Order: sequence, then structure tokens, then C-alpha cells
Amino acid sequence: MDNIKTDLLVIGAGSGGLSVAAGAAQMGADVTLLERHKMGGDCLNYGCVPSKALIQTAKVAHAMRHAAQYGVASVEPKVDYAAAMDHVHGVIANIAPHDSQERFEGLGVRVIREEGRFVNTDAVVETEKFRITARRVVLATGSRPFVPPIPGLDTVPYLTNETLWDLRELPAHLIVIGGGPIGMEMAQAHRRLGARVTVIEGQKALGKDDPEMSAIALDAIRGEGVEVIEGAQAARVAGSDGSITVETDDGRKIAGSHLLVAVGRKANTESLNLDAAGIGTTRTGIRVDKHLRTTNRKVYAIGDAAGGLQFTHVAGYHAGVVIRSTLFGLPAKAATSHIPWVTYTDPEVAHVGMTEAEAKKEWGANHEVARFDYEGNDRAQAERHTTGRVKVVVHNGKPVGASIVGHQAGEHISLWAFAISSGSKMKDVTGMVAPYPTYGELNKRAAGAYFSPKLFESEAVKRVVGLVQRWLP
Repeated sequence: MDNIKTDLLVIGAGSGGLSVAAGAAQMGADVTLLERHKMGGDCLNYGCVPSKALIQTAKVAHAMRHAAQYGVASVEPKVDYAAAMDHVHGVIANIAPHDSQERFEGLGVRVIREEGRFVNTDAVVETEKFRITARRVVLATGSRPFVPPIPGLDTVPYLTNETLWDLRELPAHLIVIGGGPIGMEMAQAHRRLGARVTVIEGQKALGKDDPEMSAIALDAIRGEGVEVIEGAQAARVAGSDGSITVETDDGRKIAGSHLLVAVGRKANTESLNLDAAGIGTTRTGIRVDKHLRTTNRKVYAIGDAAGGLQFTHVAGYHAGVVIRSTLFGLPAKAATSHIPWVTYTDPEVAHVGMTEAEAKKEWGANHEVARFDYEGNDRAQAERHTTGRVKVVVHNGKPVGASIVGHQAGEHISLWAFAISSGSKMKDVTGMVAPYPTYGELNKRAAGAYFSPKLFESEAVKRVVGLVQRWLP
């Protein structure tokens, strides 16, 4: 077994691990990167990239069916599901070189394609061929689909976000267990591609978002023919390839051809031998402090492994925090109040900061809510994307949370993420000039809606204006 001494050992070559490795190596650190499976991790190979590629194919099919509203004849698209999956894998292949072993070795990273496990509390990690002693270790091992212990599930073929992309034929009837982002995105995409789709959700679909906003998205999804069953747990599963039945706890039976399990994620920590390193865990992942340091001061955990928000951009943000700590010794902290997230249904649902319910719990009546609907935006009218709303939660004149449901909501939420992270006030947003006609005006109009009652319904303002007009020459 060969010995390696390194400044920084990164375990996991997903988005967070790659960001740490690239940044540290380019700033002069000796970096070793372990990856037991595919470079690029879940996001590139099974998550963000393939799902958005398939969603785009589904959007094209949907647009063809509804082209008449633009003066173009609507047609029923001929969907070649195998070709759609070829498109998905083609997108992955186009991005893969950026995350490849060759690129990172070119940056000066020592890349080892093996599994590693701790052997002691001194941050010593062993693989099959190497014994690695590191000054600091960053655990970026990501997560995998959580498979619930539903009776019968282990006897039937089922899909997860990792295996879905191997399909070559469109499911006749896709049953989705789980009404979260992954479940709802794939449900709508497959419905648009021509499959019958039923979603079974134990509580509320899109339940982590503001209910006012998620209701708008769910109405649109149901309107396209996706059956969404809420408040029903999958109690048992039976059947075989091409014929699967899910029975809910209220006695309903749903028969379909394929089953997708999308009920959440589980951190990848089992193979690390964390006990040997004195690293504690929680129910959701590795225990970390506000600096992302584990209970072993030499070891950090980021991204999904840290058990918090499970988004690629969070892992990238964590990478920056850890680089400042491990390379420069700065007391960098990770926060969550400025982290946005998006569900890429159509319409999209995006959020950052506090919800209205959270603000009410925190401050009671000492908060305000401003809204502006997409139908009041001229660009949305021109493109017939009028289903949607911007909702901003305000405290002491500052935005503390925002939710957007509508066309390109994921793009528009960035302004509110910036406003919250920079401590900007609502007047700063109204002071912005947005080009006309753009969807970007929606955020400015929402901010304007916050001030409108104060300006146009205030008797005091009217009296001041009246006095000024009498004195002006």
C-alpha cells in the first residue's frame, strides 16, 4: 500500500467536491480527490442535468400541442422516447469533460478512482491501494435516492432518479410515489411525452413551498392530466414488469406499467467508517457546525452529506466556505437565509428566504406581503405565459423572503436572493429600471405593490401633495 501525504483530501467528485478540489489546487494546495463511481456525481449523471434535458423535450412536445394560440397549427407530436433519452445522454456527454478526471488532473489534482474509509482520528484514509494522510479532509459524498420500506417494493421492478434514464420505451402509465420536486417534475414531463401519470403523495404535493404558490403550479399540472393523490401513503406494492399495483393506506389501488420512487434522498456515509474518525452523524447526514466542520476538527462535510438543503448550488456555496477555512484559516460560516431553490415544473416554483407563515411566526403582524401577478406583465401577455405570481415578504422595509410561481421563475428569483444576501431594501428594487417588455419587470412591480398603498391610499400623502401644488409657482 502506497503512502500519500496531502494538504487536502476531498472525498466525492460531485459538484461540491469538484469545486473544492479545483479551487484549492489552483491556489497552490496539494489536493487529492477520491471518487468511487462517476465524476460529476449525481447532478451530472442522474439529477439536475438529465432531468432538465428531459423536461425541455417535454416542453417542446407540449408547445406543439398548443401552437394554435400563436396562430400556428397545433399538431400531436410523434414522441420517440428512445431518441429523447439519447438527447438526455448527449447533454450529459457534452458537460462531462468539464467534470472529467483528465481536466482535474490538468489542474494539478491527484485523482484516485477508489473508495476510501477512515482508519483513525488523525484524518488518515485508506483505499485498496493507498494510505492517505491529510492535513484536512472534506467529505462531499452526496446522497442517493431513499427507498422507503413499503411492503412488496423489494419484489417488483421500480425506478429511481438513478435508473430512470436507462428506459428506452415510454411508460404507458407511470406511477410516482412522492410529490416533491423530483416526483412532480418527472410526472409532468412524462405526461407531456404521452404517458398516463399518477402521483401518490402522503402529505401535500410540493409541500415545502408556500402553499399559495404551489397551488398555482399544481392546478396547472393537474390541468394537463396528471392525477395527483394527496394525503395517501403507499401501503403496499405488488406486480411484475409492466404491471404494477400500488395500494394506498385508504384502500385505493392504482395499477400502472412503471413505478418511480421519489420520496427523498439519503446521505452517502455508510462506507466512510466515520466512527473510527470520531465523526458524529444526525438523522439526515453528517453532524457539522456553522463552519461546516464535523466533530473531528480536521474534517469538514459539505453539500448533501452535511444533511441540510440538498441542492447543487448549496454544495457549490459550501465549497467556497470550506476553501476559506481550510486554505486561509478564516472563520467562514455557512448560512441558509439567502439560499434559493427551484422546482422545474411548468410553471416553475422558486423560493428564497422566509415564507409568509414563517414571518408570521417570527414577527406576528409586524410584517407585510406584496404580490404581483404575471397577467399584469406585458411580456407574459405577449407570450401567453400569464399563469403566475410574485410574492414578497417584507419586514422593516427589507425583503426577507420571496416566492415566484410562473414562467422562468427560477431566473427571476435571483434578484430577490441578491437583495436578501446584500441587505437591500424594497426601495432599492423599485429604484431599478428594468427594460421593457421583459419578465424582469415583474419583480419591480411587486416591489411597487409594496409601496402603492403607502403612496396612493394615504391621506397624509395626498395632503402633502395638495400643499406642495399650492405653493409651487
